[in-house]
Amino acid sequence: MEVAILDDEPDFRDAIAGLLGSAGHTCTTFESGRALIRALHRDCFDLFVIDWNLPDVSGVHVIEWIRNQLGAQPPVLLLTSRLSEEDTVTALRAGADDFVTKPFRPAVLLARVDALSRRSAAALSRTTESFGDYDFELASRTLRHDKRQISLTPKEFSLALLLFRNLNRALARSYIFETIWGMDPELSTRTLDIHVSKVRSKLGLRPANGYRLAPVYGYGYRLEAVPS
Repeated sequence: MEVAILDDEPDFRDAIAGLLGSAGHTCTTFESGRALIRALHRDCFDLFVIDWNLPDVSGVHVIEWIRNQLGAQPPVLLLTSRLSEEDTVTALRAGADDFVTKPFRPAVLLARVDALSRRSAAALSRTTESFGDYDFELASRTLRHDKRQISLTPKEFSLALLLFRNLNRALARSYIFETIWGMDPELSTRTLDIHVSKVRSKLGLRPANGYRLAPVYGYGYRLEAVPS
């Protein structure tokens, strides 16, 4: 498996990479959450091992980004020294699949990775997320409406999927921007407006078709289901 390891402590990072590498996995390491998010705009991984405490954004924030962008797959193993019930609930709601406490025991970490790998292989048979007549094919990143394929750019596909996954929920411009484009100061906010307009047009997101994609003044955008 291709494994992404996110930990700001070099000793832990190297130890995990060495352990998983000896078990036959290919590992890529990252020392900050934003570095991993940037990489995910071009690279794919089969499993993530993510530390909770990071210097820039928390591991939980990174997991939320992964779930919003990549869906239920791939699995995420969270490294943490936090064991309270509240922290456990927070991590699970963000999308973590399992935990390993730090400092970790090598045999336990390997066993958890193997278990997630088996679970992931079984789950890969579900490669489509459907919202009414809209079918998002995750593996090929294509969208079909009433079985007709809609031509979308990768960013348009990601934006449309994010909106449908958050149906009837207002999303802040900053949240959409960071989720789709990452932390890129070179992009203007007009970029988001253009992509929203194209998604609205290509998907036919109009009240007559059961949806309304509308701006939320001073905040962002919301995709709403409109009763027929």
